[in-house]
Order: sequence, then C-alpha cells, then structure tokens
Amino acid sequence: MQFLQTRRLFAIILGLGLFTMAARTVTDPDVWWHLQTGQLILQTHHVFHTDPYSFTRFGQPWVDHEWLSQILIFSLFRLAGWGGLIVAFAAVIAATFVIVFLRSPGRPYVAGMITLLGAFASAPSWGVRPQMLTLLLASLFLLILERSYARPNLLWSTPLLMLLWVNFHAGYAVGIALMVLFMVGDALDTAFGFKDVSASAARFRTLVLAILACMAVVPLNPYGAAMYAYPFETLRSRAMQGYIGEWFSPDFHQLKYLPTLLMILATIALPALSPRRLRPREILLLSAATFAALRSVRHIPIYSLIAVPILSAMLLAWLQDTPAVKALQGKRTPMTPAKTLVNAALLAGFLVFAVARLRYVTQGQAKAEAKEFPAAAVSFITEQRPPGPILNHYNWGGYFIWKLYPDYRVFIDGRADLYGDAFMDDLATTYYLQGNSWRDLLGKWGIRTVILPPDAPLIIALQAQPDWETIYSDKQAVLLTRKSH
Repeated sequence: MQFLQTRRLFAIILGLGLFTMAARTVTDPDVWWHLQTGQLILQTHHVFHTDPYSFTRFGQPWVDHEWLSQILIFSLFRLAGWGGLIVAFAAVIAATFVIVFLRSPGRPYVAGMITLLGAFASAPSWGVRPQMLTLLLASLFLLILERSYARPNLLWSTPLLMLLWVNFHAGYAVGIALMVLFMVGDALDTAFGFKDVSASAARFRTLVLAILACMAVVPLNPYGAAMYAYPFETLRSRAMQGYIGEWFSPDFHQLKYLPTLLMILATIALPALSPRRLRPREILLLSAATFAALRSVRHIPIYSLIAVPILSAMLLAWLQDTPAVKALQGKRTPMTPAKTLVNAALLAGFLVFAVARLRYVTQGQAKAEAKEFPAAAVSFITEQRPPGPILNHYNWGGYFIWKLYPDYRVFIDGRADLYGDAFMDDLATTYYLQGNSWRDLLGKWGIRTVILPPDAPLIIALQAQPDWETIYSDKQAVLLTRKSH
C-alpha cells in the first residue's frame, strides 16, 4: 500500500490535520443572515436588489454579492445541519492549503512545516463564511498561474473560474489582481534577465488575453457592471476600516498574530541567508501581499497563500546542504512490514482523532451559539414581544434576522457597505455617548427598545434615565424599553 509510505503518509496526515484544525463551531456573526437570504432566494427564486431586513435601510439598493454562496450555505444546512456546514467549510479550507503545499518546494517535510505556519497565520479568519470560497479560488488561481509557465493553455480555465467566483463573492477582484501582478512580474523578470524574451512572449500574450476574458465575465451576475466597482467601494469604506475588527491592522501584541509576524520576519531574513535569489515577480507579489496583510487582518490569508511557497523555496535552498535535510529529501528507507504496521496504526489513530474532534465540535454548536449570541434574550423577545423599533448591537443583527425576521426588522447588521460611513459614525456616537448628540439617533429612528451588552456605555446611560426601564437582563444582553407617557 503505497499511501502508507512515510513521505506519502506525512502528506495525508498534513491534509487531515488541516481539516481537523479548520473544523470549528459556527460563530461568524454574518452566517445567520446568509442562511436567511439563501432560504429566501430558494423560496422566491429571486435574488435581492433592495434591503428587506432593516428598518433603517429598508427598500434601499443592496448588492448581495454573495448570493450564490448563500444558496450553498443554506442548502448544506438544510441537508446536513450544522455538521454539514462545518465539514464542508473545513474541507474547503483544507483543500486551499493542500494546494499551497503542492505549490511549495521541499515536499513533504519543509513544505509541510511552512504550510502549517501559513495555516496558523490565517486561522483567525477561518469559519463558515463566503470568504473561504474566495480563499480556495485564490489558491487555485495561484496554482494555475504558476503551472501555466509549462502549460500556458491552463490560463484559459481562469475565465470559467472567474464566472463562478464573481457570483460567490466580491473577492473575485483578488483573482484579477493576482493575474495582473503576475503579468507585471513576468515583464520585470524579462527586463532584469530572469527570463528569455522569446520563450515567455507566447505565454505573456495568453495571460493578457485571459485577464481580459476574466474582466469580460465580471458583469455576468445579477447586478451586472455594478460588480466592477463594488470591491473598491468596500476597500474605500472608512467606517469598515475604523469599526470592524477584521478590517483593522493586525495587533502583534496578540498571540494569534505571532505566526504572521514570524512569516513577515522570515521574508526579511531568509533572502539574506538563502543562496536562492528572489525573482522580481516574487518581490512584487510579496510586497503587495505584505502591504495588504499589514493593512487589514482580513488579507492575512491571501498573504499566506503567496508567502508560503516562496518561503519554502528559500528555506530549502538554505538548508539543502545540511546533513539533516539531505536525509529527509534524498534518503528513502525501504518499507518493512513492521514500519507499514506502525504507519497504518498512526493513520488510523489520526483518523479516529479527526472523527472525534469533528463530533465534539458539532455537538458543541448549540453551546457556542448560546455563548456568542443572545439566544436567551431572543427567546424573551419572541415570547414577550417588546415594542419596536429595536436598536441592536452590530454583531447581533444577523442573528436577529435569522431568528426574528419578518416579525422584527433590525437596526443594523453585518452589511456595513449597505449602511454607509455616516450611519456607522452616528451609531458609534450614540453607542459610546460621544458629545451631546448621542440621544439624537434614538429620536431620529423612534427607538422604543434597546438590546445591547450589559457593559455598553449606552445601556449604562439609559439605565440611569427615568423614561427607560429594564425588562430583561443576563450576562450577555440587557433589554430596555422606553416607558409610555
């Protein structure tokens, strides 16, 4: 059984390890409105062009760029419940980094070690969310772009993938950006003598045509040409950069960002130590990816996809003359019956662990939901029917959409692009009691009920007001209603 050979077993266990690492409870605040939207699209056979969920933006234009992902998410949930979603997205994440592993020199050991580092760096962004499909498609694009040097016709698969991508998620722009970076990088490689002009000219022309074809299929979605501008509008949003955690720059005081810091430091140190020179294309890709990762936590996974194979190549070149690496890379010991038995036991043990881990995670979904979201408070609202409109916490809006729509519409949810910078600023002013105008938002929207965490400044302030009373309170949420006059 060849798959029990040590080197192949290492790769199998790496894939299983990535899958097990990616299997986690569903706690992303947006998953709830993704489920609701997927359900409604399937029921009505129409995608949304205006907002149905909030009373603050009801009927306003809405580009639901994740509509196809939402159908997928709800369909998986309907067929297999939370377990199905957890398994499916863990498989997507694992496949993403298996592709990274396949792109990395020094397989299996050096490549495996650096792939795991890249996986740990990107892990804070993992979850059941459409962004994971963007990550998988970006990984596929990088594989195609790199393999196309030997097989240029592979580039003609990118427009078909782009057609799927633009309907899954607005992260499609990452794919086009990668293609453009490769195009510019190839021109730099040729200009600086890293490539023969005549050998690369045909592939370069194919790449340019593939980019144009990918651009041409972008409008083939329910929102047409509006999808050209959507990714840039999101990146320019000051409120998203200022208020939403995953759009912040990484805080390297936090342990979860240590793998990212180590990778960035390695990209500085290894070029000085390794005999392998970085090509201009690699420098360009690393520079763009590092800038994106330092600007926003959300972009760290894309940085990992780019950095891991480059780091693996440099590390391998640095270590290739050492006895340890020579033994790992070159020496192959024969498979004895005893060794086969040990490897089979190791694989079986890891499979048992993966199944047990998956079962544990799936069984913990209800507990995770109750911990991360105001489940008890929602039950109270369902039973007691406090008066609306309700001002809710930003991270709870999606949960309320899934649990309370259409009986209640939300004040705000995770679709920050729909609400806009000015609205987010007004909410922050009220939530944090900034200045003397913090009450204005409550009057403007006729808020009669507020549900926020107990330590929210607005909750503390309203509890001291004679015209507000507490009707529900627990460790997660406090409900206040305005007294009738």
